[in-house]
Amino acid sequence: MNKYQGRKFVASYSGGKDSILAIYRAIKLGMKPVTLIITYNIDMERSWFHGIPGDLLNEVSASLGIPIKLIKTSAKDYATNFEMELKIQKENGAEVCVFGDIDLEEHLQWCTARCDEAGIEAFFPLWQEDRKALVKEFIDNGFTANISVVDTDRLSKKHLGMTLSPETVASITSEGADACGENGEYHTFVSDGPLFRTPVSFCYGDMVKNGQYAILPIKKN
Repeated sequence: MNKYQGRKFVASYSGGKDSILAIYRAIKLGMKPVTLIITYNIDMERSWFHGIPGDLLNEVSASLGIPIKLIKTSAKDYATNFEMELKIQKENGAEVCVFGDIDLEEHLQWCTARCDEAGIEAFFPLWQEDRKALVKEFIDNGFTANISVVDTDRLSKKHLGMTLSPETVASITSEGADACGENGEYHTFVSDGPLFRTPVSFCYGDMVKNGQYAILPIKKN
């Protein structure tokens, strides 16, 4: 038996492929999900970074069969509110917090510090694995992800709305961007796969620009 077998976990969920793959791996290890937590921008009324609206997150939660808790926060109180929610989840029985980070040391340190403050263990199932191999694993396992945000300084906006596939990954890497988007080249929304009971239906709004970022807003169908 591995040391994580049977342990209850909360996961730092973004809506994107890496956090979903980390959750998938944790469950395959025999861990038990308590709640998924996601930071929610109170000014934009969407999740931080991936821009998922609350009503669509409700659809994701229903399909996954796992509660999703919004951490409603401004940028100023982001770390404090994250720690507060971890403490609440610990009281609810979570022993471990699962993160989808791969190899950015500053992310590891930030997440670990938040968990240390809350008295909960940080676990990084994807840590220091090959980025391209992780994308392949995600696709091969049958997950569906669409690109919703592109950093146009690093990747052309033609990739907006594309479903992540071997062909899409080849297009991304042909432009010199990272296959996994770990440097922020792109963000995804995962709507289907082995963790989902049914596909999550969604649609797009009109493309918007925010600095160098091109965003295809996702919303409930």
